[in-house]
Amino acid sequence: MLGAALAAAGHHITGVHAVSEASRERAGALLPDAQVLPPDEILRRSELVLFAVPDDVLGELVAGLAAAGHFVAGQLVAHTAGRYGTRILEPVRAAGAFPLAIHPAMTFTGMSLDLERLTDCAFAVTADEPMLPVAQALVVEMRGEPVTIAEADRTSYHAALAHGANHLNTITAQSMDLLRRIGVQEPGNTLRALMNASLDNALRSGAGLLTGPVARGDVGTVQAHVESLADDPQETADSYRTLSRATAIRARAQGLISEATLRELLGILE
Repeated sequence: MLGAALAAAGHHITGVHAVSEASRERAGALLPDAQVLPPDEILRRSELVLFAVPDDVLGELVAGLAAAGHFVAGQLVAHTAGRYGTRILEPVRAAGAFPLAIHPAMTFTGMSLDLERLTDCAFAVTADEPMLPVAQALVVEMRGEPVTIAEADRTSYHAALAHGANHLNTITAQSMDLLRRIGVQEPGNTLRALMNASLDNALRSGAGLLTGPVARGDVGTVQAHVESLADDPQETADSYRTLSRATAIRARAQGLISEATLRELLGILE
């Protein structure tokens, strides 16, 4: 996807490496003029190399290519792993190339419509001070918004995104399951307006617009919720309790509920 965005910005794509049939199909759809080449050939011919691989394989892959002498002095080598900064690219630095970490805060489907999602998308950028403007410029070329993240903070950054985005999907799925259990045929339609408004409010105001029975201190309602979840999977009940506890603590910190109400809620949610 980022290769397609760079191509749209005017970069010539030397080649792509794609192993699975699905990845070859994506490469053909998004970069129809690019050759599918082995990594060593791409590295030999490119001024900028972009690694878009799973976080857990990045280090071993880069180390192996460096040990084989495939990186070129003066080359720009970027990766898109949210968890890592540039330290994982130390073998690249040792070869005289310049490491960059560029991670889009976005989820992709692998289809061309994803290019639209890059517009104004935030990218976490980590690089050595002299190379930071280069990394930022690449993001701007892809129509994104660069956000500088320190090397030591990359894992926290990635955890924040996973907690907010991935867990949102889990909570949504659990809520839809609850509605299906009681006979709602299109649970997404029931939740869509409410969840869109809630997410928009949260992103605009943080925890400043806490709503719902926990934030109001409706102890009886929360008790009834907990009891009703006995018919649902344990994971759903556990999620409800854990997030309700967190909400109750935030509500107390904002003065929305009293200390006594907080204790009552936490007792119910044990």
